[in-house]
Amino acid sequence: MYAPVLYTSNVEGNAVSPPTPPAMPTTPLDLLQGTLDLLILKTLAWGPAHGYAIARWIQQLTGQVLIVGEGSLYPALHRLEERGAITAEWRLTEHNRRAKFYKLTTNGRQQLRAETATWTQFVEAMGKVLRATEQPV
Repeated sequence: MYAPVLYTSNVEGNAVSPPTPPAMPTTPLDLLQGTLDLLILKTLAWGPAHGYAIARWIQQLTGQVLIVGEGSLYPALHRLEERGAITAEWRLTEHNRRAKFYKLTTNGRQQLRAETATWTQFVEAMGKVLRATEQPV
């Protein structure tokens, strides 16, 4: 998954990259991969789609906040295919070009339900913490 990168400018007006954040532990990387997998599974729940359409839908649905690059999308699609969550077949697009279309499997639908429940619980828990106005005793 792609996280937006913010650039600032220095006094002279030149673009300056933000400071490099500290290295993330292994768990958040797995979390990011799992997040992208969930987004792909949800997108494919509407029907078969090729990679470009999947990335475009995610970008549109998130109001341009999440932009999935090819370097993240295709490894995730291959990973999901290897795990049996999706299948792929070559077809012609609406523009008469050959593209690989991905489709959710029964296992993929089960994974989508399970991961959606987990993420819903996670978001609710995070919301409780972020809305807290007093320190717990």
